[in-house]
Amino acid sequence: MSLFSFIGRLFGRGGAPKGPQELIEIYVGNLSYDMTDDQLRKAFAKYGTVRSARVVENRHSHRSKGFGFVTMIRRPEAEAAIRALHGKKVMGRELRVNEARNKLKD
Repeated sequence: MSLFSFIGRLFGRGGAPKGPQELIEIYVGNLSYDMTDDQLRKAFAKYGTVRSARVVENRHSHRSKGFGFVTMIRRPEAEAAIRALHGKKVMGRELRVNEARNKLKD
């Protein structure tokens, strides 16, 4: 046990989640134009720890563009969310969910 985890336990902090961690970015398409960031987060939180959830908006009108991104910290949880939510109807729209492709990678 490291000094930091010992101090965290001493003061009642659970610390970071245990298990292998990496950031998995998930693309979510065909969202309802009424969906909020919080609603998107809650849909994915059923399957694991969500670090962030964002519905992409038009910068001028601030209306949803109908897609968003969710970042999860454990691959098995992210894969479970993708399997469960891809093709599922949420707010009247059938979601398209897959791991996001990074534009910067070759």
